[in-house]
Amino acid sequence: MSATARATALALPDIAARKGKDPLVCLTAYTTPVARLVDPHCDVVLVGDSLGMVLHGLPSTLGVTLDMMILHGQAVRRGVERAFMAVDMPFGSYEESPEQAFRNAAKVMTETGCAAVKLEGGVAMAETIRFLVARGIPVMAHIGLTPQAVNSFGGYAVQGRGEGAERILADARAVTDAGAFSVVLEKIPETLAARITDEIAIPTIGIGASPACDGQILVVDDMLGLFTDFRPKFVKRYAELGEAAAGAVAAYAEEVRARRFPAPEHVFADKPKAKSGTEGA
Repeated sequence: MSATARATALALPDIAARKGKDPLVCLTAYTTPVARLVDPHCDVVLVGDSLGMVLHGLPSTLGVTLDMMILHGQAVRRGVERAFMAVDMPFGSYEESPEQAFRNAAKVMTETGCAAVKLEGGVAMAETIRFLVARGIPVMAHIGLTPQAVNSFGGYAVQGRGEGAERILADARAVTDAGAFSVVLEKIPETLAARITDEIAIPTIGIGASPACDGQILVVDDMLGLFTDFRPKFVKRYAELGEAAAGAVAAYAEEVRARRFPAPEHVFADKPKAKSGTEGA
């Protein structure tokens, strides 16, 4: 990364200062090429544990390891120059104790160069968030539907309806008081998300929440149409790259079988023509 890029990269105070102002644009990224594509347009790039499902074919995020997060975090770091970069803490890497969380979060930050970590949980994780923040690790919280707790929830149902709203409100207040600099609100009723955004002092980042949130995030493979196993209600497809890629692969296969590829322009002559310079070397 160049000195100029480092100087202009968004930092934690820039993200915190966006509360109630221009919405934060956030997307996930898991590879260097995708990071380079999203970086000019995003304020926050998250290396999400969703990579387990969209890249590795896992049935949930529970099988994602710390090593997987670090590997993909390193790849994304190479492609991010402007955006604020955060990395998910995977299931089992932070729940045991604040000390365990610190060791693993410190490892993630030092080995990936990210600016923050994200972890799931509200009231139950407040002590851990406070412990990390006090020791120099910025934390993005995540409440509402927390995918790592899918077995406890019994699926991916909307959270915070009816009496459940008070639980989500308590979680939002707890992570704010503990020192999280922002909080992801996933798959909760729109009115609840708007209320939380209005009541707490840190930016809220919605995914299946409300346009009133201080920012929005989507899984990049979802919004590009690359991941097609299922499509959550809250996802808007901005492209259908999966269909386009499938068509391209089919066309390639047809041309190879018909011996139309490689064509003359794709192969090398025994001796390059004089005017072509080093083209045929």
